[in-house]
Amino acid sequence: QVQLVESGGGLGQAGGSLRLSCAASGRTFSNNAVAWFRRAPRKDGVFVAAISWSGGSSHYADSVRGRFTISRDNAKNTVYLQMNRLRPEGTDVYYCTTSTVPLLDNEYDDWAVYTSWGRGTQVTVSS
Repeated sequence: QVQLVESGGGLGQAGGSLRLSCAASGRTFSNNAVAWFRRAPRKDGVFVAAISWSGGSSHYADSVRGRFTISRDNAKNTVYLQMNRLRPEGTDVYYCTTSTVPLLDNEYDDWAVYTSWGRGTQVTVSS
């Protein structure tokens, strides 16, 4: 079982930037897709971005496309989410997750296909 640890959250200003990191341990996730979801308390996860195992394809929610960039460094077993032009409505807990099976393009934004989850990192955007 892979363990995921998110970091890089905190307080950002509207229009500013933050970079989240997701580090894997216990087992490499270099062969797996990785995604970021956000979730307000007691609500279903909301897809943010995902990247294929090779980094060759990435997927974004419409709300973040053009502002956020997901990338991965498999040598470091780490995935990043560069968040630019932050908005106050982006305030939430952000979770990193990985799948154990290959995904079709239309599956990357499906909460249910991911199996390992980190504990999340809080992102707060002030206006």
